[in-house]
Amino acid sequence: MEKTKILITGATGYIGRRLKNRLLAHQEYQLRLFVRNKRKVGESSRQSIEIVEGDTFSKEKLAQALVGIDVAFYLIHSMGADKDFKSLDRISAENFRDACIDAGVKKIIYLGGLGVKETASKHLLSRIETGEILSARPGDITTIWIRAGVIIGSGSASFEIIRNLTQKLPVMLTPIWVNTKTQPIAVDDVLSYLEESISLENTENSVVDIGAEIMSFREMMVAAGHAMGLKRFIIPVPVLSPKLSSYWLVLITTVPFKVAGSLVEGLKSETVQQNDNAALLFPTIKPMSFVHAVERAIDEIEKDQVVSRWCDSSAGEVCDIIYQDDPSSAIIRDRRIVEFDELAPEMVFRSALAIGGERGWYKYNVLWRLRGAMDKMVGGYGLNRGRRVKGELRIGDSLDFWKVADIKPNKRLLLLAQMKLPGKAWLEFSIEGNRLIQTAHYYPHGLWGRLYWYATNPFHNLVFQDLAEKIVKQARQAG
Repeated sequence: MEKTKILITGATGYIGRRLKNRLLAHQEYQLRLFVRNKRKVGESSRQSIEIVEGDTFSKEKLAQALVGIDVAFYLIHSMGADKDFKSLDRISAENFRDACIDAGVKKIIYLGGLGVKETASKHLLSRIETGEILSARPGDITTIWIRAGVIIGSGSASFEIIRNLTQKLPVMLTPIWVNTKTQPIAVDDVLSYLEESISLENTENSVVDIGAEIMSFREMMVAAGHAMGLKRFIIPVPVLSPKLSSYWLVLITTVPFKVAGSLVEGLKSETVQQNDNAALLFPTIKPMSFVHAVERAIDEIEKDQVVSRWCDSSAGEVCDIIYQDDPSSAIIRDRRIVEFDELAPEMVFRSALAIGGERGWYKYNVLWRLRGAMDKMVGGYGLNRGRRVKGELRIGDSLDFWKVADIKPNKRLLLLAQMKLPGKAWLEFSIEGNRLIQTAHYYPHGLWGRLYWYATNPFHNLVFQDLAEKIVKQARQAG
């Protein structure tokens, strides 16, 4: 039997990574990934799946990626992009649609958001326009446009906000828009609709609104609290503006200001199903309840089974690390060397992979947390992002206010700094013989960049030496 050839764009993103894993289980599908940075694709996938590196703004790369493809997934959005995201979304969608038609692709499957134009936020409006662009040539290609509201799953931005607020705040003063209605849906159900769309025998364009029960954001937080065994009290007040609400989310949750602002703006508008095509076209899919979705997400977190997170991939510089794995441009360095004698190098490297997150940053964790709090105050990530799972890192993973830029097993771990600072910084761990070499690389921007480095240097002498020594100490204790 001839295999169906499938292209997944956004394959290193939150949905794309999970969809790739699900479709790999099907022998009748042949996958190809279209990504900006193939090093963010796992090693096993790089060996077994064809990968084309590029983006939708390169018509040449698009044509290369779409050769022989039957079904193409469009899983691209610009939640973290700059102010011109609308024009970027428009160009990207037009390029992709036209390239699919030129390549003879039979079907485009697009994941967008619930909502109507009249009340939609700027980002949601752009997603609606993207769906319209992809569907604009029905005589040439079929488009299945799946529209989802709040996606509940371990690592999704919406769920991390709900979980952080619910776990940290017994009583919440909230904006009045917490009473806005939406239809949350489990990430596994979203994947089911996307997967079933491949074999859907429908030659006409279809807009398919999906979701479970209709709930307000307030009801979701209360229900999430019950699922976690917590009782929460939510008091809506009229004085919290969207901007103040965004700052509040930045301080309490894992998301940066741009993402928080986009989500808050979206929550002001009702996002419920406008059609019943999900039941008509996919009668075998029965979306799980919100509480069940929360319980499943919590279970994945507790068992260290988080497949992807909201910040795995995004537009602009928010989450990408392409061309960021070479710190040779740095002009200031802090180098620490700790010998580990008889210890196996892989034990020390494994210990380096376990830093941050819930484990923290050892003796001077309070100083790291202070730096994280300062970063949050100026719109950065702080330490709130934590890490995907304990003890394991992959290229592209978030690690507090760092991003994993490179890993060479048992030899090198390179972290790219994503805190707000007047320059560019990396933290590198390398194994040479029986030595752990830890190097902080820094490229200052102008005079302020140099003043920043020298002002913080006394703290570096404390935290960096302690970090290197504790990594080796942890390795000894584990051995």
